[in-house]
Amino acid sequence: MIYTLTLNPSVDYIVEVEGFQLGELNRTSKETKFPGGKGINVSRVLKQMGMTSKAFGFTGGFTGKYIDEFLQSEEIETDFIKVDEDTRINIKLKSRQETEINGQGPKIQDKDFQQLKEKIQQLSSNDMLVLAGSIPGSLAKTTYEELVKICSEQGTEFIVDAEGDLLKKVLVYHPFLIKPNHHELGELFQTSITNCEEVIPFGKKLVEMGAKNVIVSLADKGAVFINNEISLIAKAPKGKVRNSVGAGDSMVAGFLAEYQKEFNYTDAFRYSVASGSATAFSLGLCTKESVAAILSQVHIKNIS
Repeated sequence: MIYTLTLNPSVDYIVEVEGFQLGELNRTSKETKFPGGKGINVSRVLKQMGMTSKAFGFTGGFTGKYIDEFLQSEEIETDFIKVDEDTRINIKLKSRQETEINGQGPKIQDKDFQQLKEKIQQLSSNDMLVLAGSIPGSLAKTTYEELVKICSEQGTEFIVDAEGDLLKKVLVYHPFLIKPNHHELGELFQTSITNCEEVIPFGKKLVEMGAKNVIVSLADKGAVFINNEISLIAKAPKGKVRNSVGAGDSMVAGFLAEYQKEFNYTDAFRYSVASGSATAFSLGLCTKESVAAILSQVHIKNIS
C-alpha cells in the first residue's frame, strides 16, 4: 500500500474579495475550504486515479476533525495522530493581489512523534511512503532523516518531495523518487537553471548521490526524468494556468499511480506530467478525466 505523510496539514481557507480595503469591513464574493498539505494532496489525487492510500500525519481540534471527515468522505483512509492543539488554518486572500497567511500549526510532543515512528516501523517491503512538505518548528530538522532511515532498514520504498537540506540529507538512504522543481534544483547546486537540457547534469548528480529516480519540473517549459538507465524530457501541454497549488503533488501521485500498473518509467513520467498540468489548468486538483484529456499532448524525448 501507498502511505502519505503530512507533518503539518492545514485547513486551507480561500476567500475572494473585490477591491479589498485594508482596515475596512470587507465582504467575500466567494469562499471555499479544503484540507491542505502536500501528502494529503497526493492521497486525494491517488484516489482520483483509483489507487488506495492511507494518510499519516498529526491533526488536532475542530480543524483536525474537519480534515479527517473530509478525507473519509472521499473514501480515503486516514490514520492521523491526534495532538493537543488545533490543526492550523491557512488563509489565501484573492483580490487585486493575492495574499497568503499561513498558521504555525500545533506543537508536536515527543510522545506524538514516537507514535508516528511506531506506525512507520509497521510498514513492509510491499509498502511505499510519501514524505511531502515542510517540517513543523516543534520537530527536529532531522525528522525526515529519522523516518527514512526506518524505511531503509525495513526495505520500504519512500518518496521525498521537499527542498534544500531536507532533500539533500535523505539521498544517502536512496529514495525511490524525488521531485524538486528547477528553482529548488538550482539552489541545491548554487546555479541557475532555465531549460530542460540544463537540468540533465544536475539530475544525474542527484542519482549519483543516491536517488533512484528524479523528476524535475519546469512549469510550462516541461519536465525531466532521470535514473541510472534513462534520461527523458517531456514537453508540457498547452493550457491556461489557473492554479499552481498541488501541481507538484499531482505529478508525484500520477507517477506512482501509473508506475504501479506496468512498472514502466516512460509511461509513468508521461502520466506524471499530464497530472501536474491538469491540476495547473484546474481550480482544484486534477481528476482522472482531466488527465486523460491532455495525456496525448505530453511528448517524451529519450536523450539517454
